Amino acid sequence: MQANIPLEQGHYYHIYNRGNNRENIFIEERNYSYFMQLYQKYVLPVCDTFAYCLMRNHFHILVRVKELQNQTSEVLKTSEVSSKAITQQFSNFFNSYTKSINATYKRSGSLFQNRFSRIEVDSDRYFAQLIHYIHFNPQKHGFVEDFRQYPYSSYQAIVTVKPTHLCRDEVLKWFQGKDNFVQIHDVLCDEAVIRHFIQEDF
Repeated sequence: MQANIPLEQGHYYHIYNRGNNRENIFIEERNYSYFMQLYQKYVLPVCDTFAYCLMRNHFHILVRVKELQNQTSEVLKTSEVSSKAITQQFSNFFNSYTKSINATYKRSGSLFQNRFSRIEVDSDRYFAQLIHYIHFNPQKHGFVEDFRQYPYSSYQAIVTVKPTHLCRDEVLKWFQGKDNFVQIHDVLCDEAVIRHFIQEDF
């Protein structure tokens, strides 16, 4: 786990976390959409998103921190954008979600196990495998029999032409096209290739 590495402009990161004491962070269906609404508010202005998967007790997201000229957050549009400011956007996101869950379900305390974990993905040769891993997670953990049908991941957004906040064109470029994207996802995910970028398997 690399919970404290800086989030630097132009760099890619695998972001992940799970519920405190392995409890669910998504209690009912509406929680997934609210999580993504807050993600769009706090994270999209400062990060490009390439893949995600939300499961009952944990999540995975692959992002790239935007360069200064591409920032759309008014708070961060300065010449002194710091790693701390980017990290704060994520913290605000998770804190806002936690407060909502606590208020709605009459709970208190931390919802997530740790400060959010991140691992820098420093070579594009691993992007395709990591995206495959993220999409395959619901099937791996027994939430569904076929991850392609799982409603809370980015897989369907990538294989369709519906509007999306994902960097779909870049993802398909990494896979050398949509057909290859689908074919690679038909093969069992080889986690050994990307072990350094996943570390903790929830």
